[in-house]
Parts: sequence; C-alpha cells; structure tokens
Amino acid sequence: MKTRQEKLEAFGRILDILDELRVKCPWDRKQTTQSLRPQTIEEVYELSDAILKDDGRNISKELGDVLLHVLFYAKIGEEKGEYDIVDVINFLCDKLIYRHPHVFSDTRVADAEEVMRNWEMLKTREKDGNRRILSGVPDALPPLLKAYRMQDKARGVGFDWEEKSQVWDKVKEEMNEYQSELDAIDAAGDDGKKKQEAFDRAEGELGDFLFSVVNAARLYGLNPDTALERTCAKFKRRFTYLEEHTIRQGRNLQDMTLAEMDAIWDEAKSKGL
Repeated sequence: MKTRQEKLEAFGRILDILDELRVKCPWDRKQTTQSLRPQTIEEVYELSDAILKDDGRNISKELGDVLLHVLFYAKIGEEKGEYDIVDVINFLCDKLIYRHPHVFSDTRVADAEEVMRNWEMLKTREKDGNRRILSGVPDALPPLLKAYRMQDKARGVGFDWEEKSQVWDKVKEEMNEYQSELDAIDAAGDDGKKKQEAFDRAEGELGDFLFSVVNAARLYGLNPDTALERTCAKFKRRFTYLEEHTIRQGRNLQDMTLAEMDAIWDEAKSKGL
C-alpha cells in the first residue's frame, strides 16, 4: 500500500486539479452546491451498488467520485469565504476526538454498545442540550433507512425492547390492524367516502407494520435496506430469466397464463438465480 507521503501528495494533486477545473472548465465553473446536490446523491448510490456487489475496483472508483464532491463543496465554500477543506477536516477531527473519549481521554467503556450510547449523549451536549436525539436523522433519507436509523438512535439512549423476542407481539399486532383496514376498504363497497377513509387508515397501518418489521430486523442484527436490496436483485434476475425465456420461444408475457410463468420462474429458482 501507499506511504503517508504518497497519500498527502495524492490529496494535494486532486486539490490542484480541482482548482484548475474551477477556473478553466465551463461546466465545473458554473456548478453550485444546489446543482451538485442531486449528483452527489447519485454518486453515493453508485458507491452503494459497488459495495453491495463487493466490487473492490469499483468501490475505489466510486469513492473517488464521492471525494470529488466533498472537495467541490469545500472549494465553493472557500470561494464564498464561508469555509474551506481545512475547516471541513478540522471539524471532523475535533468531532471524532470529542466523541471518542475512551480513545483520546481516560473514559472507560465495556463494549461497542456503550460506545454508541456515549456517542449519542455527547452529540446532544454539542448543542448545549438543545439538539434532539432524532434530529441527526436527515429528513431526506429514504423511509426504510430512516426508520432503521431512528430506531437505532433511540436504542442508543436505552429506548428499546428489554428482550428482542418481545417485538414479535408488536409485529403481529400491527399486521392485524393493517389487515383489518384492508378488509374495511373491501367492505366499503361503492361508498367513496368510507373507502377513502379506510384507505387513509390502511396507509397509516401499513406504515406502522413496516416500521415494526424494520424494528424486528434491527433487533436481530439484520439491515432491512440490505435485505430488501438482495430480494430486489433476486426478483430482477428471475423475472429477467422469465422474460428472456419467453422471448426465445417467440411468445409474449401478456399472452401467458400465470401457471406458465410460474413454471419458468421455478426453473430460474432451480438454477440458483
């Protein structure tokens, strides 16, 4: 691997390149924090894809793209006289030192769980107690990830089930309430007002049910976002197999019966797809 000096030289090189691009490239010159934001989100998702595929080469490449965006925001901040990359790095260093007193001070911790509890408490003190536990969860975070992070942060201050097995009663309760509202939609018949009211309630109960499932996953050490991503990838593989198999036969999926499609789907499963 590279030496410390090589790492510093590489960091200096990208700073120099970005400085030059900002002056000489019309596209780079016109970028703002607002114009970069959607692209940053896309780059993070591309990094996520590479991580899920455990593709080391692409992880390295996508990390570079994310780093470019971090440096770009810092460059724009420097031009505005608001902050620069030194401020960004120093804020990070100061935060890491402050939130790891068991490393940089004489605080003792028993395990990683206690580290997380301390981390959350220290975060609130950074704002003189005015920062709320869940305020660190971005509003723009996808709902599945948001639910997981909110529950995990609440756990950090002790708000959690005493025994993880207790969560199953809550999952069953929420599932039954959701099912009850779905039945109410059917029972409403042609009564538009009642049907809409039942639909609104069902949507709320669906959210509660999904939240409880996410909670169960967390308690058993599973990441629901990763799990759902695996299932989506599996569905895509099998459905694509079904589609391509049908095309080779000169047929159209819309003309096939469900039983015929299920047979090809099972064939895809038997092939490990």
